[in-house]
Amino acid sequence: MKISRDILLAIALLLLIGLVAMRFPGFATPQSLASVFNDSAILIILALGQMAVILTRCIDLSMASNLALVGMITAMTNAAYPMVPVVVLVMMAIVLGAALGGINGLLVWKAGIPPIVVTLGTLTIFRGIIFLLTDGQWVNAHEMSASYKAFPRAELLTLPALSWLAIAIIVGMAIFLSRSPAGRAMYAAGGNPDAAVYAGIDTGRTRARAFVVAGALAGLCGYLWVSRYAVAYVDVAGGFELDVIAACVIGGVSIAGGVGTVLGCVLGALFLGVIKNALPVVDISPFWQLAISGAAIIIAVVLNARAERRPGRLILEQSSDSSLPVSHS
Repeated sequence: MKISRDILLAIALLLLIGLVAMRFPGFATPQSLASVFNDSAILIILALGQMAVILTRCIDLSMASNLALVGMITAMTNAAYPMVPVVVLVMMAIVLGAALGGINGLLVWKAGIPPIVVTLGTLTIFRGIIFLLTDGQWVNAHEMSASYKAFPRAELLTLPALSWLAIAIIVGMAIFLSRSPAGRAMYAAGGNPDAAVYAGIDTGRTRARAFVVAGALAGLCGYLWVSRYAVAYVDVAGGFELDVIAACVIGGVSIAGGVGTVLGCVLGALFLGVIKNALPVVDISPFWQLAISGAAIIIAVVLNARAERRPGRLILEQSSDSSLPVSHS
């Protein structure tokens, strides 16, 4: 019986937790694991947005910059108008993030520019806009209202609101990608673009829609990041886009498009989250932390490549075993 990649990744995650627990037993307690999930919540949300883009054979390198820009705008708005309800700021963050993602999507769709080029450009542009808005100044905790900072930390049934929000988005993305026509179109557009066109799917529009989804989630994370850490500055989440892509790759999302599951993506993000939380606990050097994370990514890419080649080899094996006569004309 073939064991799915998600199950193998779950086993690897449990083994990793077990190894750390042998050195530090308190790490495997429910409270500690809930804390790890909460610390990984923003990475999980961003990885699910990135997954939507990668499924369509694209990539979004600007998600962390989108997060930083939207987070700064919400922080500046809150500092200037503290009476604005947090719900309004959250909705504003989602809409702004979706608009920034839409810019990426339109450039890829209408201008035909490769996604990596577009998002490398907007990665820098979004950071530059933050600097223009702030002149390099920070928005600090004392300038933010109590309600602005309180939402991610508010607890319900012993879990912070940030964790509950991540759970809701996991469920929502699972339903969206597996049940909705727009979600299934993302798999089709990445798995076999030519066949998708014949099936009536506009692959360009589908890719643009994926960028909007990723942008909306990045915008939401902009508010969550800044409110949780109570600071906004130009380099917020600098380099975090690499962790997001790594979570997708480790979770089995194929860079070639069309392959990946929400569960795998979440497990990939949690795997990185456990590494980042556990290795300092057991006194492992930061240099080894980077090496272990990099090794996990390389192994995941190799496994993905082998899995993608396997169907082709099976077809050849079946053909070689065929008893059909061969003409020697």
